[in-house]
Amino acid sequence: MDMEIKITKTANPKAKPDPDTLGFGQIFTDHMFMMEYDEGKGWHDARIVPFGEISVHPASTVFHYGAEIFEGLKAYRTPEGNIQMFRPIENARRMNNSAERMCLPTIDEDFFVKALDTLVSLERDWVPSAPNTSLYLRPFMFGNDPFLGVHTVKSAVFMIIASPVGSYYKEGLNPVSIMVETEDVRAVRGGTGYAKCGGNYGASFRAGKKAEEKGYSQVLWLDGVERKYVEEVGAMNVMFMIGDEVVTPALTGSILPGITRKSCIELLKSRGYNVSERLLSVDELKAACASGALREAWGCGTAAVVSPIGHLVIGDDVYTINNNEIGKVTQELYDTLTGIQWGTEKDEFGWVYKVK
Repeated sequence: MDMEIKITKTANPKAKPDPDTLGFGQIFTDHMFMMEYDEGKGWHDARIVPFGEISVHPASTVFHYGAEIFEGLKAYRTPEGNIQMFRPIENARRMNNSAERMCLPTIDEDFFVKALDTLVSLERDWVPSAPNTSLYLRPFMFGNDPFLGVHTVKSAVFMIIASPVGSYYKEGLNPVSIMVETEDVRAVRGGTGYAKCGGNYGASFRAGKKAEEKGYSQVLWLDGVERKYVEEVGAMNVMFMIGDEVVTPALTGSILPGITRKSCIELLKSRGYNVSERLLSVDELKAACASGALREAWGCGTAAVVSPIGHLVIGDDVYTINNNEIGKVTQELYDTLTGIQWGTEKDEFGWVYKVK
């Protein structure tokens, strides 16, 4: 897929925000990437245009049948002033897996990365340089057939928008409290759990709100069939250090194959840790909490990198993990991954993509 990307620059560039006041996803850069897909024609009209509103038909497939997928990754500025992304090819591959599940058109992986590179290069002045800041990138695709009736998608739109974001941990890398969710489920095998689609996240809001009202940061999801096996924590993958074994739930089709998850596994194995991808029941987890075998626990994802878990609530029982302090392994993962991402630590894995 060797398509030219046409660039139309804005006539009214915006002032750059104060890097000390950046939140998440509230401010957007001057430009965005767009292209369309039509059955029989394929992808066409790749372009970067001034950021702004788009026109979508009221009968568009995305509104009525949830034909939508997305990705999330970041561009980082190194101490030398260079800009790099972290494993963008993995985002391309995952997006195509999501597209196949949702009957949306796939995109050539190299062109996906090219589109990211072209947009970030144009917006390079928007990549902040303050510590722990970055440029968040949101590629997304939606079905755009302008007629009703349940049908496979014949027209689609692919876009990339970008937003400078601040540190995820403004008050330090502090452990969070999570609650095992026993009523709602995030996904089931055979469903869309492994796809990064909006419906998975919309369906999680109720449980998240309930946890927040009880004073907890996130929910720990169980499988949708037996309601006994741990799957994810909030919108992140999850890992537990039980004894000398790092356990993360196996990818059985209802769990998002996280890129940070994959990176954690590869990094830990390279350093000699015993890592298992397997089924982990909530009963086994409860027993590990009660015996003290559960030494550390953390969520992992693009936004937070890792998020240490300090308290785990299972029914009426509240367990404290590692004295409600970040553990050695969790800290090691955070320091190494963020060091590679921001260019302060050597990339021994070939994960970094340098923006042209």
